[in-house]
Amino acid sequence: MNTAWMALFVAGLAEIGWPIGLKISQSPGQTWPGIILSLISFAVSGGLLWFAQKEIPIGTAYAVWTGIGAAGTFLVGVLFYHDSMHFTRFMAIGFIITGVVLLKAGH
Repeated sequence: MNTAWMALFVAGLAEIGWPIGLKISQSPGQTWPGIILSLISFAVSGGLLWFAQKEIPIGTAYAVWTGIGAAGTFLVGVLFYHDSMHFTRFMAIGFIITGVVLLKAGH
């Protein structure tokens, strides 16, 4: 895996941090820590996406970035925030992950 794809993967993981930070900020006494986590995650994620787009087409990079973020945030919601574990939701995330894998394979 080359540097651009590694940066894009890490950007996708960092993308998970900002919605988690927003969720944390809704807890009493956690407003600022959550907002700070969101801002840092957003900056890291955006910066690495910018770097990855130097070599990876914008459509592919954006779809992979959001796919990793969406699937990761979904899993965090299920594991830590008791989000619904309905089979249909897992199928939908499976489609997102399949799309990300196919975009990488077709590059």
